Amino acid sequence: MILISGMPSPWTLNKWAAGASDTLALGLITEAIGLRIPTVALPHWNDAQAAHPAVPRSVETLRDAGVTFLLGEGGFTPHKPRHGDLDAYPWQTAVDALP
Repeated sequence: MILISGMPSPWTLNKWAAGASDTLALGLITEAIGLRIPTVALPHWNDAQAAHPAVPRSVETLRDAGVTFLLGEGGFTPHKPRHGDLDAYPWQTAVDALP
């Protein structure tokens, strides 16, 4: 199983959803989908970044591929730019979502 937490930007999300493997980290999580390794992703970005139209498409692509993507109710809710609160980050939610 793989737990991805603190995904720093929608750019990483979009590259992953597109199947990019131009770094070791992306290569491993891209391959995990094909190997059917249970994967949980908990992002961390702001609501301005989340408003980009590619974000919901990428989340849907990864969910359709079997990734448990914890965004929105029951997961991470994007914060206002420059107002992130790491103490409020739902780490336990990600751990609880592991199989």
